[in-house]
Amino acid sequence: MKYTLHRTRLQKLYLVLTLSFVINKSYAADYFNPALLELNDDKSLSSDLSIFENGGQVPGVYRVDIYVNEKYVQTADINFGKNEGAKDGEYLKPCLTADKMRNLGIATASVKKMNTEQGCVDLSAIPDAGFKFVFGSQKLLLSIPQTALDQNARGYIPPELWDEGITALMLNYSLSGSNDIGGDAYQKNSLYANLRPGINYGPWRLRNYTTFNRTGEDKGSWETLYTYVKRDIASLGSQLTVGDSTSPPDVFDTVPFRGIQLSSDEDMLPDSLKGYAPLVRGIARTNAQVIIRQNGYIIYQGYVSPGAFVITDMYPTGGGGDLDVTIKESDGSEQHQIVPFASLPILQREGYLKYSATAGRYRSYDRRTDATPYAQITGIYGIPWGMTLYGGIQKASPYQAFSFGIGRNIGNFGALSIDATHANARPNDKNESQGNSYRFRYSKNFTETGTNFTIAGYRYSTSGYYSLQETLDTFSRNNGVSFGQRKRNRAEIVVNQNLAKNFGAIYLTAVKEDYWQNNKSLQSFGFGYSNGWRGISGNINYTFNKNNYGWSMASRLRKENDHIFALNISVPFNFMSTYAYANYSMSKSSNSATTNRVGLSGSSLEDRNLNWSVQQGYTNQGQGNSGNLNLSYKGGMGEINGGYGYDNHYKRLDYGVSGGMVLHENGLTLGQQLGETFILVKAPGAKNVRISNQSGVKTDGSGYALYPYASPYRKNDITLDSETFADDVELSLNTLSTIPTRGAIARVSFEPKIGNKVLMTLKRKNGSYVPFGATVTDLKNEGTQGFIVGDNGQAYITGLPKAGSLFAKWGGGEQQRCTVHYQLDEEKIRKGILMTTATCE
Repeated sequence: MKYTLHRTRLQKLYLVLTLSFVINKSYAADYFNPALLELNDDKSLSSDLSIFENGGQVPGVYRVDIYVNEKYVQTADINFGKNEGAKDGEYLKPCLTADKMRNLGIATASVKKMNTEQGCVDLSAIPDAGFKFVFGSQKLLLSIPQTALDQNARGYIPPELWDEGITALMLNYSLSGSNDIGGDAYQKNSLYANLRPGINYGPWRLRNYTTFNRTGEDKGSWETLYTYVKRDIASLGSQLTVGDSTSPPDVFDTVPFRGIQLSSDEDMLPDSLKGYAPLVRGIARTNAQVIIRQNGYIIYQGYVSPGAFVITDMYPTGGGGDLDVTIKESDGSEQHQIVPFASLPILQREGYLKYSATAGRYRSYDRRTDATPYAQITGIYGIPWGMTLYGGIQKASPYQAFSFGIGRNIGNFGALSIDATHANARPNDKNESQGNSYRFRYSKNFTETGTNFTIAGYRYSTSGYYSLQETLDTFSRNNGVSFGQRKRNRAEIVVNQNLAKNFGAIYLTAVKEDYWQNNKSLQSFGFGYSNGWRGISGNINYTFNKNNYGWSMASRLRKENDHIFALNISVPFNFMSTYAYANYSMSKSSNSATTNRVGLSGSSLEDRNLNWSVQQGYTNQGQGNSGNLNLSYKGGMGEINGGYGYDNHYKRLDYGVSGGMVLHENGLTLGQQLGETFILVKAPGAKNVRISNQSGVKTDGSGYALYPYASPYRKNDITLDSETFADDVELSLNTLSTIPTRGAIARVSFEPKIGNKVLMTLKRKNGSYVPFGATVTDLKNEGTQGFIVGDNGQAYITGLPKAGSLFAKWGGGEQQRCTVHYQLDEEKIRKGILMTTATCE
């Protein structure tokens, strides 16, 4: 018995010693044999899935949304290559050129120190920089330390990203007419048209404005209002205009000219540097967060390093309201300070210059006036202490003037500006005259009471003062020109007052001006109240006008006073899925009768682009009934409108049509009336697709559309409404962006796949399925994205024509590829998808 126990113990010991020699720590990579997906032993039927074994993706060009430090920057096509020695699952790495890095806001100095390979920047050369490619959502996330980023203002867009647009011809047109029928069979027809053609070539924009007008039996006449060539100069932040234009109105009164002008364009600045905002200075004890509030709202939030700091890129917020600055230190303590703030249009940020330089001939709207040469220079510059200096010079052979002024943010007391202009003038057939003009402007927002002085101004001109335009107008072949229409005083004020919650708002306006020599004067006073409740809106307005027309040879001093009272109420309701309003209005003038009107108005169709209104009115004092009916439709190719109206004196039928068109390298595209800057949408083959956020705009039969309004030097997103895609349209990306320059015809090019959507089962000659994981591409478009074969040889393929050839590949060998020649039978379509089987040879 003892022997048996002893032998058993020896056997256990021997087993342990043996295992200790053969058991060692083992390392092995997970591996999946793709042949297991097939039901045969033919290795040529197994796909090469090595790139997917660890969650990798195929290298190539992907359109991705790029984020820098969690902030979206742009969407771009980026070439991704294989990331050798990948860690953390990043099997693809982006190829970013030095130019692309600069466009993303990475400091040029940092880029120069980087190693590049085949034009690609090595991100590892930036300490603590990294990237992450989120393949599923097609996002490239870049993490870049602040020290390696350009210290640009918020919202800054590099000029390299601006789009000058395409070369094209454009035309805006508008045609309107009416047929009036009065008493005694009197009939009068009128016709008006305006044409605004233009040509874009690179950065140059040629524009023209021509009108035609015909009334009654006359033959009509053509008039050209202006013709000019314009372009931007990014390095100067300016616009260059050659031809017909007007001088800016900020220092001197605006003057029309034909010549050349170079002037600042504030739209080239990011929003955080446009307009006036004070510099906010402070001292942080630690790495701190700075939060700035105005009227209770956060308008700025950022981070600063220890020491003194200055915040220069705060967005302008309008009239005013003191700034409440909070500095949150890293130790939890806080500092608070108040920065008084108010603004006027003339104010500029510290260190910023706004200027214009004009030279040319005076362009009067009266052709009998001489085209006298003149020149003008103005400048507005922001200096410390919330102050702005401004001034200018005007010079012509019979005239010269100098202006100087100062504006100031005076904090709790608002903002004001004061300027003076001295002029020496020699009007035609008159002696030389000297005089001065003084101007005062004020603005203040009282947040405690909700009162806003939008602007209050006063101007006084001495008897010898002539403006440039007043002087040049005397050089006319019109003997009836009067020299007595020169302003003496002008005062104006605009006040808005918000009442308590749900109690609406009131406004007050007042203007008074008088003239030298002939006792002419004008006065206007307006007061109103408005409010709304659950969609119901209403307003009451009162206006008083007092006009003193002065002395004339035909009569004595002629006066005219008028009191006008108006009431408007609008009540919304829905009728058969139509947005509609019931309206009532009443107007009463001391110089005329009282009119009461009731009516209905609304908009219909899915895009609310069919607008209509019907109104019936009655006027006392024997004037009787009146009424009108109006209808307008805004479609993808323009707008049409028509109307009918009547009263005791006439009946009128009117009509109109307007729109725009662009002739470009791909053909002619029609659309609605076009703004200064607009976008050509290109989606070849995707017809009748709606453009989001623009009423009535959709692609034409060729897949093109005109997006009529775009913001220059700003990112504009164009989105195709996927719900309006036809069954044969497939689009992987339905939103594109562009940043057009002023006046550009920018183009966004979508790449829809037009054709059948097919669930195709692919078999080889021997009856076996094309293996799982194989890629299928169109032989005519080999550079396009491939489609992946799933179970049982099935592949979902989009954009297929009725007949063609496909290429399937699942490895590098000759036996691991084949070609499919197919002919689709559209009778087999099920729910928009055609199901078919094809042989791959």
